[in-house]
Amino acid sequence: MIRSRQGKRLSLVTPMHDEAPALDAFFARVDAAAAGLGVELEIVCVDDGSRDDTYERLAARAAADPRIRLIGLSRNFGKEAALTAGLDAASGDMVVPIDADLQDPPELIAEFLALWEQGYDVVYGVRADRASDSAAKRVTAGAFYRVFNLVSDHPIPASAGDFRLMDRQVVEALKRLPERNRFMKGLFAWVGFRQVGVPYVRPPRSAGTSSWGWLKLWRFAVDGITAFTTAPLRVWSVVGVLAALAAILFGLVIIVRVLVIGRDVPGYASLMVVLLFGFALQMIALGVLGEYVGRMYEEVKRRPIYMVRRKAGFGDEPGFGDKP
Repeated sequence: MIRSRQGKRLSLVTPMHDEAPALDAFFARVDAAAAGLGVELEIVCVDDGSRDDTYERLAARAAADPRIRLIGLSRNFGKEAALTAGLDAASGDMVVPIDADLQDPPELIAEFLALWEQGYDVVYGVRADRASDSAAKRVTAGAFYRVFNLVSDHPIPASAGDFRLMDRQVVEALKRLPERNRFMKGLFAWVGFRQVGVPYVRPPRSAGTSSWGWLKLWRFAVDGITAFTTAPLRVWSVVGVLAALAAILFGLVIIVRVLVIGRDVPGYASLMVVLLFGFALQMIALGVLGEYVGRMYEEVKRRPIYMVRRKAGFGDEPGFGDKP
């Protein structure tokens, strides 16, 4: 299927949290990259409860630039919720989630568009070089992708982030997914459609500092795994069977020793090791079960994924607000 970009609209969706220092550089790069694309441009900025003056600066830009549509969430809901808000508001025939820190180069969008014209529904960026990340982050990120793809029924491309171009049909499919605990990389893979990757070198942040600490990254990884596989639950059935077999085998060994040698008096140390090991296994199993029960609890409450406090650049257009 061959497509044409003529007369089409491209929406950039940019979640932002305390990104005031990066705004000037971001819009300068976007303007330069968009100049030769040959499409109408819409820039949907989602302020995810910033503590600085990100919203005020964006509102001033939106007042002077009709391409900018601004959504201010009522608090910090997290990047996945902010991205969902942006996708709900975007009206383009193609939608590109992109970070404001310029680690996702806007210049790559031209190549994304060329592949979209060739018939691909999703064109995603693949981080071919993560030299800008720390060694620890590169190792842990690689480990996460390997573990996720090992246990999930819907693997995600290694080193692929949110930076991608999606056809309107894909965006509408994503908007039909109602879950509250959202792992967007997994949802992008789950909806399917024809996808292709484009490698690129990920540069350092243009300004500011990342809000993704180690604890937040750990929670993000746990959310991703529990959202797309029940393998952590199933594995405990295997552990239980193996532990039972080991207990039966050990019991047979004790019986044989008593029959051959005589009365056996087990040592206190070995008894404590067995008890503590079994107790630890039970606590780990309960913890894994608790993660899934907690996510079920969040889902059944059916609270909105995000709440909008204010917005700018939408005029009197109806239809966008809080997601039910």
